[in-house]
Amino acid sequence: MFWMQYAFASKFMPTAATDQASQVNNLYSFLLISSFIACVILIGGMIYFAYKYKRQSLTAKSAYITHNTFLEFLWSFIPLVIFLVVFGWGWHIYHQMRQFPKDALEVHVTGKQWAWEATYKSGVRTANLVKVPIDTDVKIILASNDVIHSFYVPSFRIKQDAVPGRYTAVWFNANKLGDFHIFCTEYCGTQHSGMIGKLQVVSREEYDKWLEEEAKFSTLPIAQKGEKLFQIKACSGCHSVADASVKVGPSLFKKFGAKEELTSGDSTGVDENYLRESILNPNAKIVKGFASGVMPSFQGQLSEDELSAIIEYIKSAK
Repeated sequence: MFWMQYAFASKFMPTAATDQASQVNNLYSFLLISSFIACVILIGGMIYFAYKYKRQSLTAKSAYITHNTFLEFLWSFIPLVIFLVVFGWGWHIYHQMRQFPKDALEVHVTGKQWAWEATYKSGVRTANLVKVPIDTDVKIILASNDVIHSFYVPSFRIKQDAVPGRYTAVWFNANKLGDFHIFCTEYCGTQHSGMIGKLQVVSREEYDKWLEEEAKFSTLPIAQKGEKLFQIKACSGCHSVADASVKVGPSLFKKFGAKEELTSGDSTGVDENYLRESILNPNAKIVKGFASGVMPSFQGQLSEDELSAIIEYIKSAK
């Protein structure tokens, strides 16, 4: 089967970075080859017989045609066998995907509009990044904060919906180092196409070192902690802090201490209380030129320390 995977799937499919992905490639190659052969036999046979038995003149009569029981049995039985083989092969791969290994490294991944947030057992949290060691069973436990999302890694051939109000899971064992794309394949709103993450496969030594470095997050200055939270909570997807460019929401660059015009016709000063209210109750005061109901509330999702850190980071955006 290796030559099938190499000749077909490796050229037309994303890099196979797990054993399961290689198995999926082999099944795909088998389907492609068998379908091509069937197409050649069927279409070629139709063309051949249409030419061989065409009428030679307007007065000529068609030859008497009778059935052949053996041929009729073959063209029914052979496709049946192929379908059963494909079904059994596909079920075997699916069963492997749904049998979660014991003692797997567990990573909680939460989908939200429009980012992926990963949380490790050690408390380390990342935004749009899942970092795992090579040759290690990894179980991704999925959840959603708002609507249905779908966690899809093409190079691993895995896809699983993240459903609000419940947990789903998917697992893999990466056998290649590198960075692999994470996509959301369930339409989830206006920025759906931008909900792209990275799954990074590294050596065990690099992974352990990274976890240790990330654990130092709690000792960061409050503004730097806020900057990291700003990324983790996907705020940067909707608000610019580096310049005055407008995204889904208004820019936060040099906004602290300034005045904002509201859709109500009033204006308000941008201070700590305004920022706090905008994070916890974003529809209370809508900036002129922007629609209500776009930004979700972070009420109950941020501790007081985290809220203060984000506010301090916004204050430092100058």
